[in-house]
Amino acid sequence: MSIPIIPFEEGENLLDWIGFIEALAEGHKLPKAEVADSFLYRGDDTLLNRAAWIDGLGLAVKSATIFPGNPKQDKPVVNGGMALYGDRDGMLEAMVDFHLVTKWKTAGDSLLAATRLARPDSRKILIVGAGTVSRSLRQAYGAAFPEAEFTVWNRTIENAEKMAAEFPGMRVAYDLETAVRGADIVTSATMSTEPVLKGAWLQPGQHVDLIGAYRPDMREADDEALQRARVFVDNFGTTIGHIGEIEIPLRTGAITRDHLVADYYDLGAFARRSDDDITLFKNGGGAHLDLMTGRYIFDRWQAAQ
Repeated sequence: MSIPIIPFEEGENLLDWIGFIEALAEGHKLPKAEVADSFLYRGDDTLLNRAAWIDGLGLAVKSATIFPGNPKQDKPVVNGGMALYGDRDGMLEAMVDFHLVTKWKTAGDSLLAATRLARPDSRKILIVGAGTVSRSLRQAYGAAFPEAEFTVWNRTIENAEKMAAEFPGMRVAYDLETAVRGADIVTSATMSTEPVLKGAWLQPGQHVDLIGAYRPDMREADDEALQRARVFVDNFGTTIGHIGEIEIPLRTGAITRDHLVADYYDLGAFARRSDDDITLFKNGGGAHLDLMTGRYIFDRWQAAQ
């Protein structure tokens, strides 16, 4: 039996953001995932394997190679793939493009929270950062908030202008504080280690979505932002003790564990109490989300055959 290989474009043409976040919600009704990460190194080169097993959904191993010298050969720094295995028999079912899984997992993770925490009448969405993930966020948020006006801010303004040119109607913000104060939703995907978003700028009713900080030494929002907001995460197990955005303020006492309202395994708690609530979501990722994403892609691919 031949094993299907699902490439990026073929897979993406079968997907939709609203159907995908519904699949993520269903995935969190299943037993909690078992996850494991492993790393191998050769100088500056890295092999990362992320594995997940969800009873009722199956198994996945997502492998990523990070070769910083690749641009000299006109090749991307990050490459990889996902192997998807059957739940009942452990048989290899498909190989799915790494970049496809990562794109939909990352943006969909944030979108699921936003559809529950942001005000339904949100019309002004600010994207902080102008990289690959920010472009995925523009697509994802545009599906759930089709009448929204989008603005992008980036430290290097030329990159923000380039991104805005790719999306008709998108505007460039030249002052971050002004842009944050005027937004209904702020979604941030930067590589910053120091907070770029200040709690003093936040306004009643806003939703803040933090994606970029993934290491213990990285943050995108300051203590005041977390203190003023009701804070949600995708998974306590992949954020607490792992990601600076949550772990640093917990360690310093700026917030306590009780300040974290819920993760996706208590999705019913993802709700606003009032129109004036400031909500904040930390997107931590995790291999369990890779598995849910890979299964959704494979299911859609099978249905199309």
